[in-house]
Amino acid sequence: MAEFDVVIRGGVVIDGTRMPRYQADVGIKDGEIAKIGKLKGHEGRKVIDAAGMNVVPGFVDLHTHYDAQLFWDPYCTISSWHGVTSVVIGNCGFGFAPVKPELRDRSMLTMTRTEAIPYASMKAGLPWDWVTYPEFLNSVERHPKGVNMLPFVPMAPVMIWAMGLEDAKSGRKPTAAETETMKQLVRNAMDHGACGWSAQRLGRNSVQADFDGTPMVTDLMADETALALAGVLGERNEGFIQMTYVPDAAGDYVAAMNHSEKHFEELATAAGRPILYNVVLINDAYPERFREQLRWLESCVKRGIRVYGQGLMLEQSFTFTFKDWNLWDDSPAWRECTTGSIEDRLLKLSDPERRPELRQVVQSGVITNNVADIFVIECRRPELKKYENLKVGEIAQMENKHPVDAMLDIAVADGLNTEFYTPPLNVRVDHMSEVIHSNAMAIFGVSDGGAHTKFFTGGRYPTEMLIKFVRENPVMSLEEAHFRLSAHPAMCAGFKNRGTLVEGAAADVVIYDLERLKIEPMEVVHDFPGDEWRRVQRAKGYHATLVNGEVTFEEGDCTGATPGQLLRHGEGAK
Repeated sequence: MAEFDVVIRGGVVIDGTRMPRYQADVGIKDGEIAKIGKLKGHEGRKVIDAAGMNVVPGFVDLHTHYDAQLFWDPYCTISSWHGVTSVVIGNCGFGFAPVKPELRDRSMLTMTRTEAIPYASMKAGLPWDWVTYPEFLNSVERHPKGVNMLPFVPMAPVMIWAMGLEDAKSGRKPTAAETETMKQLVRNAMDHGACGWSAQRLGRNSVQADFDGTPMVTDLMADETALALAGVLGERNEGFIQMTYVPDAAGDYVAAMNHSEKHFEELATAAGRPILYNVVLINDAYPERFREQLRWLESCVKRGIRVYGQGLMLEQSFTFTFKDWNLWDDSPAWRECTTGSIEDRLLKLSDPERRPELRQVVQSGVITNNVADIFVIECRRPELKKYENLKVGEIAQMENKHPVDAMLDIAVADGLNTEFYTPPLNVRVDHMSEVIHSNAMAIFGVSDGGAHTKFFTGGRYPTEMLIKFVRENPVMSLEEAHFRLSAHPAMCAGFKNRGTLVEGAAADVVIYDLERLKIEPMEVVHDFPGDEWRRVQRAKGYHATLVNGEVTFEEGDCTGATPGQLLRHGEGAK
């Protein structure tokens, strides 16, 4: 009788603890790493030949928005194609529980813009067999899963439940009774397994607005409310807060960041728990911005304040059309012109009286530093094909127009079907290396998996990290890379017994050939419910992925196994 369910033979084990790599066999039984050493093939019911390959802990992605997609895609692709075996849901304050039945449609509409999830897919794919947050967790637990899921409580639906939609959207501060209701909702959610709470707080000109262009509920959350909710974690001595916070400061960036940093420190003190700070963002043209973030985070480390920065550690670019684009919502003029139906958008974007304001757009350094640098990728109408593969700035010079006019004239003439491409702002390896080696130790990730699926493919980040910063550039060792991809994020967000490949740990394992790793070109696939589509990038070089000891992918092909677990309180079922 075989001693192990699976034996992985002949690979190089890089265990995620930063210890030196070593060659060994790995025996898996009952979903755990049972034995590492010299094992015999006949000891395993299934034997995986890993000769010449790395055997590592599965990757842990702390920042995803698979709250809807998990119900129609158990594997949370594209993340699982790139070795991710565990994800966090409920980020940024956005989610679908608690939600009263009469507000279900409104909650889906909200997600169509702020996280750009197709409404038709949510309408067809969400089972809505819950009202409360504990009922939502029960639904997630019942549903087949190809990855593990650790849940946060999203604060937008909590605020709406306590205050009512209109009052929560008004920006008024909650009453003492409403605040107590929110606190009780968080307590109840954590009693049932939630691992903390989350919020996006970006003010009235949020870059991720509601479907109608108004701020998200959490964008208007008061500091006092956040501190009261942090106190819930303090009284329980458990849980985490994930938050993005840039307060309104009348355009004064320095004042806004100073206030934000002070508030994060206050939250960490009130909670006595770690705070996940979003986001450490690299812009090669403005390195002083990420360096200031690192200096502050390093000062938190020195003072024992647990604020952990999450880093956008991949080349961030976008392929988009103005049918779906929403990431200039921090500009009121652009936000107004890109809300409403396609017909409304066509009218507004072609209106010459609106163009002066649109030309004044001040880029935040998140999407692009200059509209002129955006490329025209593809036009549908034959007479516009001449613009393909040119920069907007080049077209503007040819036609003696402002770059914004050049871009919008093409988009409008093409019925908003023109595809544009924003080149990445963070391609310098030395700048990325500064973030990687900072004492603040930014958490790898911020894939936004499940969100912005029509113009962003951030779920590829583990593969890109290994290719760019281990194989192609000597930025870090494999030992450091796998600590940062697995053990580090697991520790920072309360995963228990995951993120390392050691005896007794959960058997989330990735087997890959570093020399064969490759990110496939972007493609459009029609695999969402409601006849919707998305952009994806697949990977090559991953020999096998195991979740809780079962193989979910072999050479990129899905096995159909769904061994993933809902990690209540950070741990799975025994």
